[in-house]
Amino acid sequence: MKKIKIKNSSQEFPIGKIVCVGRNYAEHAKELGNVVPEKPLIFIKPSSAVIYSGEEIVYPDFSNEMHHEVELVLLIGKTIKNVDEKSAEDAIIGYGVGLDMTLRDIQSDLKKKGHPWTIAKCFDNSAVLSDFILKENYKLTMNEEISLLVNGSTKQKEKLNKMIFSPSQIVEYISSLMTLEKGDLVFTGTPAGVGKVEKGDGLFGELEGIAEIKVSVK
Repeated sequence: MKKIKIKNSSQEFPIGKIVCVGRNYAEHAKELGNVVPEKPLIFIKPSSAVIYSGEEIVYPDFSNEMHHEVELVLLIGKTIKNVDEKSAEDAIIGYGVGLDMTLRDIQSDLKKKGHPWTIAKCFDNSAVLSDFILKENYKLTMNEEISLLVNGSTKQKEKLNKMIFSPSQIVEYISSLMTLEKGDLVFTGTPAGVGKVEKGDGLFGELEGIAEIKVSVK
C-alpha cells in the first residue's frame, strides 16, 4: 500500500483514492481550447499510479505525448460527506506538491470519441508526490507560487490564488458527490504552461514554502 510521508515526522498516511480537478486555472483551460467550467471537473486516479520525488517516470509505450501538470495536492484527514465549506476546510490536514502526468494524445482521441479519459490519466507513474506538510505546521495563504522546471527551464509558474475554485470549495463539492476518507488525496488542478516531456528529461516542481519534487523521465 502506498503511503503519504509527512515532513520532519515518522507519521504516515495510507493513500486511499486520488480525486483530481481539471481546468481549475482559467489560462490552462484556454490553452487547451476548453471552456472554463462552472463546477469543478472531477476525475480519479488509482493509488497504484503513485511514485515519489526522486523516482523515475516510465514513459508508457502506448503514447507519444505525455504532458507535465504540476499541482497543489491536499491530504484529507477525516471522513466527510455532504459538508459545508467550513467543514471541508477542517477536513484538509496537509499539503504537498504533485505531478498529474497526462497522455495528451490519448486524452484528445478519447474526448473526440466521447469516451472517458481513464487511460490518459490512470497509468503507472502518473501521480508523482512530494512529502507533505501538516496544516498545523503551515498556514496556506494562497499567495504561494507553484512552478515546474523541465531541464532547468521554467514551464509553469503561477500563484495559487489564480485558482477558479479554492481548496475548500473543491473539497466541499467532491463531498457532495462521494464520501472522502482519511488518507484520500485531492489534486487541485494545474496552471497554464503544460507541455510534452521526453525521455531523459528532468522535472523539478515546487510549491513555495511547502514542498519540492524532483523526478526524471525514462
